[in-house]
Amino acid sequence: MKRRDFESGVRAIVTGGARGIGRAIACRLLEDGYSVVIFDIDRDEGIRAASELEAIGRIDFIDADVGSEESVYRAFQKVHADYGQIDAVVNNAGIAEGFGSPIEHLDIGRWNRVLAVNLTSIALMAKHSYPLFRGSKGAIVNISSTRFLQSEKNTFAYSASKGGVVSLTHSLAVSLGPLIRVNCISPGWIDTKGEPLRPEDHAQHPAGRVGRPQDIASLASYLLSEEAGFITGQNFIVDGGMTRKMIYAE
Repeated sequence: MKRRDFESGVRAIVTGGARGIGRAIACRLLEDGYSVVIFDIDRDEGIRAASELEAIGRIDFIDADVGSEESVYRAFQKVHADYGQIDAVVNNAGIAEGFGSPIEHLDIGRWNRVLAVNLTSIALMAKHSYPLFRGSKGAIVNISSTRFLQSEKNTFAYSASKGGVVSLTHSLAVSLGPLIRVNCISPGWIDTKGEPLRPEDHAQHPAGRVGRPQDIASLASYLLSEEAGFITGQNFIVDGGMTRKMIYAE
């Protein structure tokens, strides 16, 4: 994709940008010529990511808890002071939930926290970013998960939140269009830790391998670009074909 002119001041915010998919997206947008602001609750990792990526382009870190409206408001006050306007938001921050307790032992405090960070944060980011979009024109990309349509046992809050992200995406697209486009990416298995994987981990995917953070970053880059100007309200599954594969015990 053609690199953007840095002098044009194209600005992007990436939540959860300190590591994993978020960091890969921040890196790709820097390569595209954006100036990038990372929002992350992990101050140490956020500062480290910004320091390591600053050789590519202008990148800043803001310590923010996207599940708290007060924190999101403060973060955007700083963005407004330092950047003025913005052009793009990538809502990547989330709490990953492994196998939890059976429903009769549901921790409602944990449930509320997962939904706040994974789902409510997207509404908060839209609310507080909207006034800063350049001439109210730009694009938002939300990161969901293939858990929106399939589950493992006892992953109630995570699955519910990711389903909500897909629905909230088309609601925002209809509400904010035509000036702001809103789309969603639902990753499958993405290797964010770089740990050794078994041959069968790769082989079970119709694409022949487990996903990489760069797979998500490249699609986010496209969806934010003018080349995707006729795409809004959509959810894109990036899972190596796994959700199209019929699996039965033999």
